[in-house]
Amino acid sequence: MIGTRERVLNYAVLVAFAFVALFPLAGAAQQALHLPDPDLSAFQRAWRDGHFGVYLRNSVIVTTVTVALATVLSIMAGYALGTLEFRGSGALFLLFLAGLTVPTETVVVPLYFDLRTLGLDNTYAGVILPQVAQSVAFGSFWMRAYFRSVPRALLDAARIDGASSWTTLWRVLVPMGRPAVLTMVLLVAMWTWNEFLLPLVVLNSAEDLRTAPLGLSFFQGAHQTDYTLLTAGALIIAAPIVVLYVFLQRHFIAGMLSGAVKE
Repeated sequence: MIGTRERVLNYAVLVAFAFVALFPLAGAAQQALHLPDPDLSAFQRAWRDGHFGVYLRNSVIVTTVTVALATVLSIMAGYALGTLEFRGSGALFLLFLAGLTVPTETVVVPLYFDLRTLGLDNTYAGVILPQVAQSVAFGSFWMRAYFRSVPRALLDAARIDGASSWTTLWRVLVPMGRPAVLTMVLLVAMWTWNEFLLPLVVLNSAEDLRTAPLGLSFFQGAHQTDYTLLTAGALIIAAPIVVLYVFLQRHFIAGMLSGAVKE
């Protein structure tokens, strides 16, 4: 049992880290809202002048499609690599791991020319497909760890009952692994939402397809000294992913703890 002194120390450390994390947000909110007398005019101006309605729509489309495709592919790849035995599975897993070691900056230029050759530059697909590939590298690693932690007796029982691999995956293992899946969904959603370099390069001449972080960058360039307007724009862009985290935080914490996942 944790003693009173240890409990107080734990909470003190958590409060200190929470203060460090929230202080910049509180400062931005104070700047944008003109506290203590709230004023939403900066948000209205930022929304109107920055065209954030269009940019947020684009980010929602890109993030939703990327997360959906990456989640399905990662679950299937993780299941195959974590529970099925087949020749070359180890090498295939290492290939997926290699995808985690390749930063976007090293491949974005040749990737752009490949996408342009295929006619995918300045399109949603040109932004979505590379991010799906990047996310599947992490997602396969994450879901493989979860599937390897599942008791073999459960898999054997499902097979004895006549369940196919497909049925075992989607009707037995995925519902059980909801925290791990939702944790992966949240992480991929945050990474996709915040991606800047890839949309900047791929959407170089498609203003109506700009994502939220890209739109915020151009908005910043047009209002370099209007800090109230800039902080309002930044809060608008950050709000959706913060709300998503608030709704999924319980699953996120459970997924992180369960998936400290034993191999």
